[in-house]
Amino acid sequence: MSFLRNPFMTAYKARLYPNIWDIIALLFALGLIALLAWDAKQMSAPYHLGQVIPISLEPRYLPGYALRTVLRMLIALFFSLLFTFIFGTWAAKNKRAGRIIIPIIDICQSIPILGFLSVAIVGFISLFPNSMLGPECAAILAIFTSQAWNMTLGFYQTVRSVPIELREAADMFHLSAWQRFWRIDVPFSMPGLLWNMMMSMSAGWFFVVAAEAVSVSNQQILLPGIGSYIAHAIQVMDTHAIVYAILAMFIVILLYDQFLFRPIVTWAEKFKAEQIGREREPSSWLIDILLRTRMLRSFGTVINNLFDNIVNFSWFLSKPQKEFHVHSEQHERVMNILWNVVLAVILLGMVIYSIYFIESHIPLSSIGHIFFLGLMTAIRVLVLIVVCSLLWVPIGVWIGLRPNVAHIVQPIVQFLAAFPVNLLYPLVVILILKYNLSVEIWVTPLMILGVQWYVLFNVIAGASVLPKDLLQVTDSFFVTGWLRWRKLILPGIFPYYITGAITAAGGAWNASIAAEIIQWGKTKLSATGLGAYITESIDKGDFLHMAVGIAVMCIFVLIFNRLIWRPLYVIAESRYQLD
Repeated sequence: MSFLRNPFMTAYKARLYPNIWDIIALLFALGLIALLAWDAKQMSAPYHLGQVIPISLEPRYLPGYALRTVLRMLIALFFSLLFTFIFGTWAAKNKRAGRIIIPIIDICQSIPILGFLSVAIVGFISLFPNSMLGPECAAILAIFTSQAWNMTLGFYQTVRSVPIELREAADMFHLSAWQRFWRIDVPFSMPGLLWNMMMSMSAGWFFVVAAEAVSVSNQQILLPGIGSYIAHAIQVMDTHAIVYAILAMFIVILLYDQFLFRPIVTWAEKFKAEQIGREREPSSWLIDILLRTRMLRSFGTVINNLFDNIVNFSWFLSKPQKEFHVHSEQHERVMNILWNVVLAVILLGMVIYSIYFIESHIPLSSIGHIFFLGLMTAIRVLVLIVVCSLLWVPIGVWIGLRPNVAHIVQPIVQFLAAFPVNLLYPLVVILILKYNLSVEIWVTPLMILGVQWYVLFNVIAGASVLPKDLLQVTDSFFVTGWLRWRKLILPGIFPYYITGAITAAGGAWNASIAAEIIQWGKTKLSATGLGAYITESIDKGDFLHMAVGIAVMCIFVLIFNRLIWRPLYVIAESRYQLD
């Protein structure tokens, strides 16, 4: 009987009994699971093609609509994270794979969300006949395409810029590729990945109107959600409903910031490799509650041990990565040349077939006009990137260097980034008509509002990981002004800025679909550009001209990336590393 009174056994048993904080956390978790289960049941309800799904503008329906929209966005975010880990790592670790994956991502981020939707919705409805899962999966895929590319490019950039001392440490401890990924790549990339996840979640709100209100071949499918609520409010010119939608979005963004991103940001602070502590660490009330629990903390320890065992799986995954030096440099050079030749032949074949197909269906004069429209949109994109860079790089650095400010600004920036540009259509249409403004010029601010946040979020992420010891050294030697920017800040944030600029440029092409045609009720204003051309083709059900417009957009994006962004990316990787 003496061992029963052992203090160690007593303490161990005490950890298995819940306290008041365990009960609070469990009730919250059960409530959340119940809401998600109800939402999942609604997503799999019966649906027949052509069936009209009524969307009510009564405010009492907004909580249910908001829940369904958030669930779609969280599902898309999960698959975006999975896509990021697989293809971002593959492209960063394998040069040949990177030469294929990164250009494909460049092309995909320029394909309009309506282009994905018009193809995906037919396939998913065929895959899930007579079920709401078909349109739901198409909407989730559309939101996924607005999230995944930014996250993958950001993760790819940080994995390629892992400091040499961390790589040497991995070699010294004989870590396998699996262990390197979870012990080196993911922790080092975590700060930038989190900001890109927040940006991607906000970008999903920007495109959620198009994802939930699909119009193909003059047939509209409305999925219950905030996006379809906004689309219906714009169609019937209900300003009160738009105000309700803005208020609902603000509340939802505040909630998932407090329950999702704020705890993750607080937890991820341990991954920052800094020799100097911060004056004030980020905090989260949800993390504080979980730390006060007893049973859940014990359960978390079990999960953590299980994860460690998976990472260090002894007989398969923990084997050290072997280095092979069988091939000579000349052999490697020959293999690279052959690889490039194969890619060039495939690309040339695709181009020749595309030209033949287009020429046999569309007159040459029309193709020239489409390229002219692409040039007009390209000018707007260039202006947008220049304006965003001049405005948001200094502001992003200022926020990133001040954790206390970032803690306050984070939910505000998320709300602004999530603000759908469609809600500004009434104001823009009224201003253009009242003051007789040029549509060609004043649609550009709508594009800026949608994609400027890519630059800001990435610059904040870059500034937040600048080495604190280097910052203190520059302060000690009174290095200020342009010298401080040129020697420390710009080199440190440059890779992050390039990632943000690339995704902003790709997002701007995508945003032109929503910005170059603005509508309020029956009043429609159209600018000269490729985005307006693609939107009109989709509304008419003219998939041939839509495909040609998307192909031309992809060509412009590839030209931009190869002539401007990729050379800057190489410079960022080779010269601007603060190792």
